[in-house]
Amino acid sequence: MSEAIEVQDESGPSYERPGAEMDKLRGPIPDVNDLAIEDINPVWNRLFAENRSLEYFRRLRHEDPVHFNETELAGRYWSLTKYADIKAVDTDHHNFSSAHGITLGFPIDRPLPEGALDVTMFIAMDPPRHDVERKTVSPVVSTRNLAGMEALIRERTGAVLDSLPVGETFNWVDKVSIELTTQMLATLFDFPFEERRKLTRWSDVATAAPGSGIIDTEEQRREELIECLVYFTHLWEERKKNPTGDFVSMLAHGEDTKDLEPMAFLGNLILLIVGGNDTTRNSMSAGVHGLNLFPAEYDKLRADPSLIPNMVAEIIRWQTPLAYMRRTANNDCEIGGKQIKVGDQILMWYLSGNRDEEVFENAEELVIDRVNARNHMAFGFGIHRCMGNRVAELQLRVLWEEILKRFDRVEVVGEPERTFSSFVRGYTQLPVQLHKKA
Repeated sequence: MSEAIEVQDESGPSYERPGAEMDKLRGPIPDVNDLAIEDINPVWNRLFAENRSLEYFRRLRHEDPVHFNETELAGRYWSLTKYADIKAVDTDHHNFSSAHGITLGFPIDRPLPEGALDVTMFIAMDPPRHDVERKTVSPVVSTRNLAGMEALIRERTGAVLDSLPVGETFNWVDKVSIELTTQMLATLFDFPFEERRKLTRWSDVATAAPGSGIIDTEEQRREELIECLVYFTHLWEERKKNPTGDFVSMLAHGEDTKDLEPMAFLGNLILLIVGGNDTTRNSMSAGVHGLNLFPAEYDKLRADPSLIPNMVAEIIRWQTPLAYMRRTANNDCEIGGKQIKVGDQILMWYLSGNRDEEVFENAEELVIDRVNARNHMAFGFGIHRCMGNRVAELQLRVLWEEILKRFDRVEVVGEPERTFSSFVRGYTQLPVQLHKKA
């Protein structure tokens, strides 16, 4: 892996990512009912930043659940918005491939633009390669390993909550959600604890749209992710000599991963960092926000803390931190009466599937004792189901157990600010005040 350092000075001309066309549109977001159905394009970051995406998905579910778009950069792509269609594609890796990417990309018959980072990661692979790389790192987040971590997670959660100012306004996203998930990431990677916020930064850089306030250009993304690769290459070399049982050690010593090319190493790093960060981090914020939007549910929780495990699943459903995943059609086929061509991109909108009224009654509402909350699709299905789902659920459960011990209420005192992304559905600001238990 030492040759990875050699790529840090590579550069290329500027280029635009697929989906960037929508972000050039100015003016207010139109009411979805004022648009012709064929003019709706859900891959628009502003819909998510301004919390307008749900009304667009509602109309698509009702009128055009297998929805076609075509743009100059992305080519042909379809948006699936109904639960059953999404699950059918997600569980069929034979006909719908992950190997061409998991987010909206360039047509598969078109070469990547110069300057693009051509990374590979096991979530963007098909069997058998996917299976062996995933199997190499999965022991880190096994049920047995996590059981030994719970005491540490609880100790750290308590320390963070005890450090918070009572009666003062602060940003829950930064002080709690980011801090707790970053501490967990540092543990899973055995990353220098005092530098753990580098992991948060690299996660944000990997998924942010240029102009989002996180990065300005694709060149900046490239430069910072190469810094990530260089940093982890040094850790790789250390762990080859002195393994510690973390993600990097397992990749460095795994029979099928010990000779990873630099871009494959970087791709798997990004996957593990983003996967360990975004789902948990944004669900930690969503829980506070959702309980404030539905105060009767907060009352229900205080009256019966045993609802926490089910509430965790419901929070993840209601938030859906990763809004979609992509597959690519391996052959001509039909979905919902629409003719899909080989090579077409298919966006499985988990966010919309988790709002499907045919599956979840009153789907727009947070209902902490919802009987089928665990049927949510936020973790995906099939061979690509989120490897770290148990980590996320454990962290969220412990967080709410510790919150209820200390505070009567976490009150949202201002409007949240959201991520400028149609992929990561999250929060950047959530102003709150704490109220101690009487």
